[in-house]
Amino acid sequence: MGENLYQQARVTVLHELGGVGLDWRWGNSLRRTHPIRRDFGWQSGRPIDRYYTEERFLPAYQADIRGRVLEIGDDRYTKQFGGERVVRSEILHVSPGLGGNVIQADLTDARQIASDTYDCVILTFTLQFIFDVPAAITTLARIVRPGGVVLAVVPGISQISRYDMDHWGEFWRFTSLSARRLFEGAFRAQDITITTYGNVLSSLASLHGLHSTELTTAELDHHDRDYELVIGIRAVKPLDQRTEA
Repeated sequence: MGENLYQQARVTVLHELGGVGLDWRWGNSLRRTHPIRRDFGWQSGRPIDRYYTEERFLPAYQADIRGRVLEIGDDRYTKQFGGERVVRSEILHVSPGLGGNVIQADLTDARQIASDTYDCVILTFTLQFIFDVPAAITTLARIVRPGGVVLAVVPGISQISRYDMDHWGEFWRFTSLSARRLFEGAFRAQDITITTYGNVLSSLASLHGLHSTELTTAELDHHDRDYELVIGIRAVKPLDQRTEA
């Protein structure tokens, strides 16, 4: 115990990086078989994967969030990043009877949504819960207007969301290559931009449920292409491509 505390003091007080793999808070060793938190970091702050989504990916493409926008699950990012550019906001949700601007539909089919409807579709951390991912991406390509944009975020390195796994299933983790190949099934290769975020430290911290303020910005923003914690996808529908209803 004394040696561990000594090493912890060196990491915490002296900011040395060559310790024994301990968290920077006293007595919180990362050399453990159980995570520090199982809630992805939601209870005490913002999860690390949401940092990459909210501070890096969506701000980079917020000009795309305009006109008529569809967001999956809720409209938090439409409001946060679209602002006055959004003239109509709608939500796609799998549960019926929510009313208002909520459309109840299954993204793998969604026949009730007309083709060439939206200027932007936002879906963050959704595709891992859909078994038939190619069908869902085909729907996205169909319902977005020519010149419209799909902004998607998917997990690369992540724990299982136990609630979702037990209630409707969690099926996939992605890589930049698999994300590209999947979207190339419905969009042209030159119209797809893939961006990855993460490194070994942010990935390990995310798996332990630490939140983004427990790492420095420099630690979060260091990019290591072999540790794809979060993958962002921007796919644009060509102006000359219309979809038959």
